[in-house]
Parts: sequence; structure tokens; C-alpha cells
Amino acid sequence: MLISVYIPFIVTAVVAVVVPAVARRLPPRAAAWALACVAVVTAVGWAGALALLAFTGVAQIPEIAQEGRWSVAVLQAEDPVYLVVAAGSALVLATGVVSLVVAAVQQVRHLLWARRECARLPGDLELAVVDHGDPMAFALPGAPGRVVVSRGMLRCLGDVERDALFAHERAHLRGRHHLFQALWRLTAALNPLLRPLATAGGFVLERWADEEAAQRVGDRKAVAHAVGRAALASAASRRPVLAVNGGSVPQRVRALLGPPPARRRLPFVAGAVLLAVCCASLVNAASDSDQMLDRAQSAHFATHTATAGTLSMDLHRTDVARLLN
Repeated sequence: MLISVYIPFIVTAVVAVVVPAVARRLPPRAAAWALACVAVVTAVGWAGALALLAFTGVAQIPEIAQEGRWSVAVLQAEDPVYLVVAAGSALVLATGVVSLVVAAVQQVRHLLWARRECARLPGDLELAVVDHGDPMAFALPGAPGRVVVSRGMLRCLGDVERDALFAHERAHLRGRHHLFQALWRLTAALNPLLRPLATAGGFVLERWADEEAAQRVGDRKAVAHAVGRAALASAASRRPVLAVNGGSVPQRVRALLGPPPARRRLPFVAGAVLLAVCCASLVNAASDSDQMLDRAQSAHFATHTATAGTLSMDLHRTDVARLLN
């Protein structure tokens, strides 16, 4: 546990620095799923390591040790973690959990708001055209979701570009991209080091929708023009949800003007190895902690048994002395 409990922290730091840049160069759909897996595993590893470190300090509180029936002296002798580290870990973990709960409430409210907006939109088709002069186009998740486009946006685009825009927004709905966003926001709330993954994830989702739109329209250049014009037209407007002009628009346009991204296995294999190391180290640290606790419980039981035996012997001798007298 002395070393393995800290490995998830190292893995998280490496992931936060390296993975976002790599994900932007990979096929977007695969990159989105990879980012989701990385975020979940590293967040669990981060929280688990903090919990193990915090437990080493909490377990040495006499009242806790009495309830758990383990020896504080054995824990203090075997535990390599300083109490200040355990206390700091407990504070960071508690802060992360509170932040996670707040973020979860916000995500639920956002989803409910989107569903209400879907119900208020005119018509019952997937595409809803609103009579608004400002250029707007976005996807509202719901059951089912809706693609919302303003007349101001439609006037800015040609026929092929409109098809590209519709295909882009429908790709957001089909891929349930709002769930990916919610996952990244929740993991970033628990562990602030994962915020770069959430930022990279937003870009990857837009690229995913771009690539699907290019496949359906059959013209990558038309999708690039649609993305660029939509971004210029709605630069001053607010986007409440996934929108065609989200992410880094210049990078998306450059990617669309080139060939589709090539498939690469090495980054995914390296990421899988890194996550496996994170999981294995956490399991090893938990196993060491469990064994340490077993030894502390055994020592407590042995001490309790010895004390009870000594007390019984003293009582027996007292009874014998009374009989002789």
C-alpha cells in the first residue's frame, strides 16, 4: 500500500496532460468512448485511493477502533501514511463528493429543462423551426429529442449546407451526446484534474457529429462550409445545448477539409494499459489495507483473550484463597 495507493494519482495526472491532445487526433466516435472510459476509471481510482488514505487516519480514532474491534497500536505500527496525509485525503474526498452531488443535481435540472423545452416546441416532428431572426441551431435531448433551427439560421445557409446542419444535429441526438457530456462533467466535479477531458470531450462530440453529417451528405466540404457559416452567423448568440457551432470551429473546419481520420490502435492499447495499471494498483492497495486490518483485529482479539484469561485466573485464585481461609 505504501506505493500502490499513490499510483492512481499519477495515472490521473498523466491522463489529464496527455489524453486530451491525443483524443483530438483520433476518430471522434472511438475517441468519445475512450474518453468516457478513461474518465470513469480514473475518477473511481482517484476516489478509491483517497478513501484508502483517509481510512488509515479514521481507523486510528479510539472510538472507531473500539467499534471495529481492532488494535490502534498495530495500525500505528504498520501504517506508513502520516495522519496529515490521511486528514488531507479525507478533506479532498469530502469536497469532491459534495461537488459531485451538486453537479448531479445540475445535470438532472438541465435534462428536465430540455425535456420541457421539447414539449413546448411547435409541431411533433423531430425538426422544429422557430420564427426567430437570430441564427440558432441546436439539439435538445428528450424523449424523443428535437432539432431546433431558427429562420434566421436557415436564411444564412444554402440547401446543401442546411442538410449538413440537420444531419449534424441529428447525429447529436442519435449518439446521445448529452449523456457523454454529463458523464465528463460529473467526473470533473469529483476530480478537478479531469476537466481537460471534459473540454476535449466537447470537441470530440462536435467532430463526431461532423463526420456523421459528412457521411450522410456525401460532401465534406459542404459540411465544413456549414460549420463555418453557422459559427460566424451565431457568434453572438448563446447556445444552451449541443450546437453546430460548438467546439473549436477552425480545427473542425480543417479536419473536414481533409480526409477522415485514420484508425490507430497504439493510443487505445496504451490507454488500456494505463487504466489497467490504475485498477491493479487500487486493488493491491485495498488488499494490503484489508490484510493490515485483519492483523489489527487479530491483535485486538489476542489482547482481549489474554486479558480475559488473566482476569479469570485472578478470580480463580481469589476463590481458592477464600476456601482455604
